[in-house]
Amino acid sequence: MTNSAPSRLGELANLFFKLGVIGFGGPVAHIAMIEDEVVKRRQWLTREHFLDLLGATNLIPGPNSTEMAIHIGYIYAGWLGLIVSGVCFILPAVLITGGFAWVYVTYGTLPQVAPLLYGIKPAVLAIIINALWGLAKKAVKTRQLLVIALAVALLTLLFKLNEVIALLIGGLLGMVWLHSGEKNDKPGDKANFLIASLSTGATLKASAAFAASASTATNVSLWQLGWFFLKVGSVLFGGGYVLVAFLQGGLVEEYGWLTQQQLLDAIAIGQFTPGPVLSTATFIGYIIAGIPGAIVATIGIFLPSFVFVAALNPLIPRLRASSWTRAFLDAVNVSAVALMVVTTLQLGAATLTLPQSPFVDFLGFAIAIVSAIFAIHFRINAAWLVFGGALIGWGASLLG
Repeated sequence: MTNSAPSRLGELANLFFKLGVIGFGGPVAHIAMIEDEVVKRRQWLTREHFLDLLGATNLIPGPNSTEMAIHIGYIYAGWLGLIVSGVCFILPAVLITGGFAWVYVTYGTLPQVAPLLYGIKPAVLAIIINALWGLAKKAVKTRQLLVIALAVALLTLLFKLNEVIALLIGGLLGMVWLHSGEKNDKPGDKANFLIASLSTGATLKASAAFAASASTATNVSLWQLGWFFLKVGSVLFGGGYVLVAFLQGGLVEEYGWLTQQQLLDAIAIGQFTPGPVLSTATFIGYIIAGIPGAIVATIGIFLPSFVFVAALNPLIPRLRASSWTRAFLDAVNVSAVALMVVTTLQLGAATLTLPQSPFVDFLGFAIAIVSAIFAIHFRINAAWLVFGGALIGWGASLLG
């Protein structure tokens, strides 16, 4: 292992650009690849230190695998390493997604492309269901957490609760209810409770601004677009797929900047790309405001992760040991799963129903069921499921 700063930056750039290119399979797969490279092969970190970083990423908003890359870059090469590792991991997905966005805007309404997207959408539902299944098994650890999840889901369905507010209600409820079962606070818990309260208060202010800035304007300025994605990136707990819930509630229902179909297409095309799921923001930004929109949306959604990692890296040992922040995290994670259930039901209704008899898209339903079986039971990569759905959609258009 070399000691010069340029050499270390070069190593980080090469490693994380490579992982960004081959990083299919979602954040769990990304983290497994990162662990193999930095712990087993290069021995930059011990396994214990790696696990400490992994635990800390769950305490802050943003994509876990991207934040792991940023953490490692910061530890290995300082501030420049933080920037280089994060940018290189994100860049391949952003470039590929931007290319698909151009293709979609240019050719997306043509018959040659529409059948592909028709087959991809049900496969995307299966991919989300697979992620939901895995997250639910890890998140619903106790009956109390199950009650919190059900409460958040009901509040969201019945009162159309803002996603950010729903997560905060679940997190605060869990922090009080779950922590009350802890008989003895660990040393430093009071300080950690203060940290958690301050960060929650800041998030609450951001969510209030998020809700207050809703607009029905059809012309979207770059600052509005960037501000929206900056706020999403600042409060996005629960992993990349929870982004779907934020986009549904914000861009489709509140702002009206995207149609339901455009959102489904954005999610579908986002599955073609390796790397972070949040690169979907690049695609959406391009649809709304071209190349400047893609740049602004991408910077907006990823920038908070860099800031959070830089600010919280020194606090990792204390945050990870706190019973208050541990309870808050457990409740936020299970609330995020509840939001994913609600969003999946909405997307499923939009994708698998028809406006006239027989009212059910049986081919789409079959694609979704088969894709779910392949994803959950056989662990087939998401890219292959999307590719298979596209082939079925194309074949059905030929037969029809």
